[in-house]
Amino acid sequence: MTAPFIADAEILAKAQPSRTRPTLRVLTCGSVDDGKSTLVGRLLYERQLIFDDQLAALRSDSLRHGTLGEEIDFALLVDGLEAEREQGITIDVAYRYFSTPARSFILADAPGHEQYTRNMATGASNAELAILLVDARKGLLTQTRRHATIASLLGVRHIVLAVNKMDLVDYDEAVFERIVGEFESVAASLAFRSVEAIPISARHGDNVVADSANMPWRDGPSLLTYLENADVETDGGEAPLRLPVQWVNRRSDAFRGFAGAIASGRLQVGDEIVAAASGRKTTIARIVAMGGDLFSAAAPDSVMVTFADEIDASRGDVLCHPTTRPNVADQFAAHLIWMSDDSLLPGRSYLMKINGRSLAASVTDIKHKLDVDTGAKSAAKTLSLNEIGFCNVATAAPVAFDSYDENRTTGAFILIDRFSNATAAAGIIAFPLRRATNIHLQEQSVSKATRARLKHQTPAVLWFTGLSGAGKSTIANLVESKLVERHAHTLMLDGDNVRHGLNKDLGFTE
Repeated sequence: MTAPFIADAEILAKAQPSRTRPTLRVLTCGSVDDGKSTLVGRLLYERQLIFDDQLAALRSDSLRHGTLGEEIDFALLVDGLEAEREQGITIDVAYRYFSTPARSFILADAPGHEQYTRNMATGASNAELAILLVDARKGLLTQTRRHATIASLLGVRHIVLAVNKMDLVDYDEAVFERIVGEFESVAASLAFRSVEAIPISARHGDNVVADSANMPWRDGPSLLTYLENADVETDGGEAPLRLPVQWVNRRSDAFRGFAGAIASGRLQVGDEIVAAASGRKTTIARIVAMGGDLFSAAAPDSVMVTFADEIDASRGDVLCHPTTRPNVADQFAAHLIWMSDDSLLPGRSYLMKINGRSLAASVTDIKHKLDVDTGAKSAAKTLSLNEIGFCNVATAAPVAFDSYDENRTTGAFILIDRFSNATAAAGIIAFPLRRATNIHLQEQSVSKATRARLKHQTPAVLWFTGLSGAGKSTIANLVESKLVERHAHTLMLDGDNVRHGLNKDLGFTE
């Protein structure tokens, strides 16, 4: 779940020198029409980060597509798709870069409409801080709670509750405090480390860049001041080494390089490393980057490494240090954010993409479904569009992974519908299942060939398929009778008969 490439033409902010604090990745989210795009546009305008020709085009577009009469509609600065302007909503995630003297920012403006929740999840997967907007007139809505829940699940640990449109409630402190109190109840069950509540009016700029004279009761920083000073330091460079292999470069018989972006940790020439899936060890011979060879590298550098020994490693393998290995298993528990119009069917085969690797996977059990309104967990047999469930997942082969809390790269995956190739779900790994490590394939001393010699026949499976009532069982009975007449050993498994015994607890799909 990585952010799409941002073209140079899309970057609205003027180039600025490097800042004293690291770049902050910010997500704006919340329900539809709560003013997310307006806030982003106002922020860029107030910081004078809009070129003159862009401002002229914005004034013209505001007269044609805007909803504020002759006023500038700052939402149009971000909503660039024709459908977005026609409907007055955000559909795609819009990324904007801007800087202040204190800090640089990458800001993702996520759609608020329920239909596009999957796009919001994409933006949240890369964010370090979220700005959750709430319309002061409406308070917390279901989609507000859903966005807060998804942001928390996807590792966003710092959130700003921006109560917008305070001008429409006469800047009433009581309205603000009521909404803050409601959100505190929601946040109590989520994994946020810090929550900052700020009353704003994105349309008029109150508390966006500077303190507002309309809210003298507010004792705290403006939104931009808070963002400039927010402490969201990560320990990506100090965490265990994780280098998912994205490409194997075989330039010649004398060179084989393994390329990828370092998800966490650091490595240097001479380090002993392990290919997690196979457990084979080697040492780093070279670290190659665009500018030439390096002695060391750290997250989030993209590098190519060569090994001192020939070991088997391919796309999707995870390189690590021997003392800090990831989990390797074929079964694990994970939260799923369901993104498909077709409901989840436990047992159905999906295509999983994890750490650059593609393989078959299925959901074996839905432990519970999360009610985003109340935070309650309820039993479920399926998941529908935008629902969140905690599930057991099985893969066709063991994969290397960490819990998402430990590593947002190696702990994430997506499920893809094999028929439509559409993304069906975003997955967030919680922990490996014990059965994945406790259950091993038992070697059998009696082989298939031995059984065939004993029975004096070549084994085969005949599978009769067709619609219900087509006569499958009738034909199967006749075939078995003919085989027995020829002294063949047979066993017929009938679906209905099995459901009277071993599978009597199973239901039916629609």
